[in-house]
Amino acid sequence: MKPIKIGIAGTGVVASGVVNILKRNADEITRRAGRDIEVIVVSSRTRAKAEALVGNDVQIVNDIMEVARHPDVDIVVETMGGYEPAKSFVLEAIAHGKHVVTANKALLAEHGNEIFKAAQDKGVTVAFEAAVAGGIPVIKALREGLSANRIEWIAGIINGTTNFILTQMREKGWTFADALKVAQELGYAEADPTFDVEGVDAAHKITLMSALAFGVPIDFKAASIEGISKLAAADIAYAEKFGYRIKLLGITKRVSNGTTDGIELRVHPTLIPESRLIANVNGVMNAVLVKGDAVGATLYYGAGAGSEPTGSSVIADLIDVTRTITADPEHRVPHLAFQPDSLASIPMLPLSAVKTRYYLRLTAQDRTGVLADITRILANHDISVDAMLQTEVDDATKEAHIVIMTHVSQESNVDTAVSEIKALASITGGVVKLRVEELG
Repeated sequence: MKPIKIGIAGTGVVASGVVNILKRNADEITRRAGRDIEVIVVSSRTRAKAEALVGNDVQIVNDIMEVARHPDVDIVVETMGGYEPAKSFVLEAIAHGKHVVTANKALLAEHGNEIFKAAQDKGVTVAFEAAVAGGIPVIKALREGLSANRIEWIAGIINGTTNFILTQMREKGWTFADALKVAQELGYAEADPTFDVEGVDAAHKITLMSALAFGVPIDFKAASIEGISKLAAADIAYAEKFGYRIKLLGITKRVSNGTTDGIELRVHPTLIPESRLIANVNGVMNAVLVKGDAVGATLYYGAGAGSEPTGSSVIADLIDVTRTITADPEHRVPHLAFQPDSLASIPMLPLSAVKTRYYLRLTAQDRTGVLADITRILANHDISVDAMLQTEVDDATKEAHIVIMTHVSQESNVDTAVSEIKALASITGGVVKLRVEELG
């Protein structure tokens, strides 16, 4: 049987992982795929770099569109990242009847609906296992392994940079700025870390998983996003006192309780009970919890980035596409797990509709009646207190921290109460609000 021929756009970190694994594990990959997978063309702006990666037997071109239009290529691999020229390249490849494998979560979160529609119309596949959690095969789990289940929720540590920073803040008591500096020195964070530390990268990934879990179109604009740049080391320490650890989670949840029917889609720092396995995922590692109605909670753990972990997922997609390349399009696993004509129009819920527990930290002056004022405001908005901690009064400032853990409350009620608490004359320095997820 003739080999499947591959064209790769880019010669960066992901592309090098793909090429190296294809070389090293060629026999094993052929046994799994049923035929050889052969790289025949790569695009690169630096010919010497490309030659060092693929040698002299592979065609090297400067224009990525030559890869997309190459008459002998069966599958293109997009490893460039970003929106453009990646989008134009992918659509051009589809228009020329090529199957596509990509690790580009930003592209799919923003333009996935258009890309998948083009692929469906042309009868080709767009595979994206590497786009969500690097080497962790969670897309395959959602599309196939858990297909008997009604997915209830997903919660994931899906950004290694922020997980490394939070780990250092907890273990070493560092500030956010100190932990970020070390992450940059070690190569875990970019010179401009905004997409990571402000939660955008995680939001791209959870948006894709939400569509797969609930059979809805991709809707990145509906995501509520909060990063970790304003998180204080004090809050990590106080969370520990209550038996919790703080992680940046991507969360998507189907809510259907008779009065509300919709999907939560959010990224934010979250308190998790320290006894949960996911609370003990540290450093740059990733983990995704998926709760199905039949299987219960399942955990997927591993490297969320890196050359060979990501390359591993790219090649898994190449093998899958190779296996199904002779199958009729209607018999392939759908791009978003559900058949394209069966996607649902379930509304995305605003953050104000979320119901969960909350952590509140206040800085208050040492005055009589402060706690009474705070608890009265909370009670007025149907927020009950589960636990409370107050530090000793600072002799210099005459202020103390008050930390409150609530029972389950609605976000809109908590926001209103926080606004009223901030307005109290005895409260200085604002109010820190973090969400709590039990994940049980």
